[in-house]
Amino acid sequence: MKDNMISRRRFLEGMAIGTGVMFLASCAPAATPAGSSAAPAAGGAAAPGAGGVTLTWWDYMGDESSANGVAVMEQVKKYNDSHPGITVERTFIPFGDLKQKLLQGAAAGQLPDVAIIDNPDHSSFASLGVLADITDPIAAWGKGGDYFPGPWDSTIYQGKNYGIPDNSNCLVQWYNKAFTEPAGIEPPKNWDELRAAAAALTEGQRFGIAMSGVKTEEGAFQWLPFLWMTGEDLATLDSDGGRAALQLWVDLVQNGYMSPGILNWTQGDVKDQFVNGLAAMMVNGPWQIPVLKSDAPDLAWDVAVLPAEKQGASILGGENMAIIKSTQHFDEAWNLLIWRQEPENLKEYLVRAGKLPSLATLATDAAWTTDPVIKVFMDQLKVAKPRNYGPKYPEISNAVQEMMQAAISGQKPVDVAVVEAQAKITPLLPA
Repeated sequence: MKDNMISRRRFLEGMAIGTGVMFLASCAPAATPAGSSAAPAAGGAAAPGAGGVTLTWWDYMGDESSANGVAVMEQVKKYNDSHPGITVERTFIPFGDLKQKLLQGAAAGQLPDVAIIDNPDHSSFASLGVLADITDPIAAWGKGGDYFPGPWDSTIYQGKNYGIPDNSNCLVQWYNKAFTEPAGIEPPKNWDELRAAAAALTEGQRFGIAMSGVKTEEGAFQWLPFLWMTGEDLATLDSDGGRAALQLWVDLVQNGYMSPGILNWTQGDVKDQFVNGLAAMMVNGPWQIPVLKSDAPDLAWDVAVLPAEKQGASILGGENMAIIKSTQHFDEAWNLLIWRQEPENLKEYLVRAGKLPSLATLATDAAWTTDPVIKVFMDQLKVAKPRNYGPKYPEISNAVQEMMQAAISGQKPVDVAVVEAQAKITPLLPA
């Protein structure tokens, strides 16, 4: 078997994982990548230009219509301008298609040189042999200890390092002051206050709060913090706390304080509801900051940490950058990875994208300590929990998504949905 292809068994295992968590629709074919006119050559290396090296790069970070996509595109341009012997060709692939595209490319031997991956999926791709082991270069680099433990640990599989954190994010609560201030509503600090605020702010076509419950990782991403707020975890989902966390969302919908449309809403859709005055509060991440500043400059909004129950909690989101094992240009790919981590380059990119640093030594920069909105996110990040549930996490997430859909839609009682989800999740958790 060639080194740039994974075995049929591993491919089928990966397809099982991928189809379990297709982020948009489990039967949807991979979309034609936007922003690229040429498919990568076998082994991930596009045809190099006159004596130079071309590195191919895949990510789902957005196109020219998003702040995230623009930040990536500007960073790639900066790298190309400063490295005349190397050309980075970046391909944007929609979030819902990148996982499947990587799995299909691994089976066919057609992969990029580098990729940006959602951090909970990192160990899955490492276990399938898609990613290059960069443990030794990391040790020689000597900067692995400069990162926050959560993001750094997400790049580790079986004691080996398979990437470098690209960014971090977490969820907080957002509120529209045009609605909260006249009603005398302060940001809720616990679940009782959340219920009361959502009820008081619901009026006419406007719901009190919006969250994403879509059957993708976005839905699980939004709900898991509420489970952790109870002091429980996925190993103890079938518990009073697990049932309470799901019942909270069910009650908000059934009482009319949150739209049943959340079952189809992405986090971008939630933002649109908030911007259009159809939701007085929302749960969302820092990537929406540049979007709201650009698209809704007159909207009077603010943020606060998520309400607590037994404890405060949020979820650690973000991406990692990895080198694909089959690359023919490992040294150039490694140099690209560490160039991106140079403080000046990393700060410029993160600020433009509305992301938080995984690099602890950068987190004390004024960009993340003087802005009151960013400060809330940095404070929330202190209790943000990573999804370190091993290589079976995509299947675990799918079980959570199915549970949410069944209970919130009213198809199953909360206790039944929780019991069924626990039965699926328990054998998938790391021993």
